[in-house]
Amino acid sequence: MRSVTRVAPAPWSATDTLPRSDGARVDHLAVLGLVPPSARVLDIGCGDGTLLALLRDRRGVDGRGIELSREGVNACLARGLPVIQGDADTDLANYPDDAFDVVVLSQTIQATRNPRIVLEHLLRIGRQVVISFPNFGHWRVRSELAFRGRMPVTELMPEEWYETQNIHHCTIRDFVGLCRTVGAHIEKATALDARGRPMRISMPWWVWNLMGAQGVFLLRRGDGSSSGTA
Repeated sequence: MRSVTRVAPAPWSATDTLPRSDGARVDHLAVLGLVPPSARVLDIGCGDGTLLALLRDRRGVDGRGIELSREGVNACLARGLPVIQGDADTDLANYPDDAFDVVVLSQTIQATRNPRIVLEHLLRIGRQVVISFPNFGHWRVRSELAFRGRMPVTELMPEEWYETQNIHHCTIRDFVGLCRTVGAHIEKATALDARGRPMRISMPWWVWNLMGAQGVFLLRRGDGSSSGTA
């Protein structure tokens, strides 16, 4: 694993007051806490619209969505959500700069063909970017590879290797390195453990990378980042 300059985790309070008794996914609640009320939001890879509906109902956002699967689009439309069929790898170039207050990419970046280009477009399209993803550096993933010699199957990654849509296996440290490469500023960050609980903010990145099952990041364009992509 390549060395990454440590960025001190920002104070985290997004999930402190969020309800947890209504069955909502904890990573969705973490995303919810990072999106301001009434924001213009684009949810990319929105699936069946569960997160976008949560943002609409809890934050009153002006939300839009992009989803690759026709089944997902139909499910979103049934919820009354304005979602179109599209591909994050090819269609983000059509959006103008600063088109949205917040762009959300939840549990999707590892399934894109060109994560760096996708991230650059997100930073261009949105004034802020919220990204969550499964951490392939988690100790259970490492132990499956080390002791069983097999690709892991977990609650967050339930498919076998030949069925999964995950094509770019990313760790928390890898993602921090990508943020540095594209000039993204990390405004807030946390790791969720295997039970979905936010880990202590005082922990260094290597602990998050070992014990965190998911990463949740709030980003914005850094001063030196480009407004376009090659």
